[in-house]
Amino acid sequence: MKKVWNNRWKKALIWLSGYLSFIAYAIVGGYVIVKSEDQELRKTAKTAFVVTLIFTAIGALQNILTQINNRSGYSAGFGEFLSWLGFFVMLAEIAVYATFIIMSLFGGTSEDNTSDADEQKKEVAKEDRNDEDKTE
Repeated sequence: MKKVWNNRWKKALIWLSGYLSFIAYAIVGGYVIVKSEDQELRKTAKTAFVVTLIFTAIGALQNILTQINNRSGYSAGFGEFLSWLGFFVMLAEIAVYATFIIMSLFGGTSEDNTSDADEQKKEVAKEDRNDEDKTE
């Protein structure tokens, strides 16, 4: 039976948890960073952490600006600016996470998809290079 949870799906789950919430990412990404021995998954989790942290900081800044607008007396122009800012940040967040999820599912090569023949070819090529280095 073929494994369903290969590295591609695990990476997609890491990115999806980052999009859903910071708490979901803390659980999934934190587990991967602490417990996983796969360096590729750890790198993905660390990258997702940085992206999630950036969008969390932008959300905090939006919240601060909204509270300033509410406390200082409502300004229609600034309120509209905040509304458009929130819209564009939401679009950017969806685009960034969707791009990383698609890249994790369809981009690059996965260790799970390499066949034994490919592994043997790589070993033969490495031995040939070592032989050439010894003869020189």
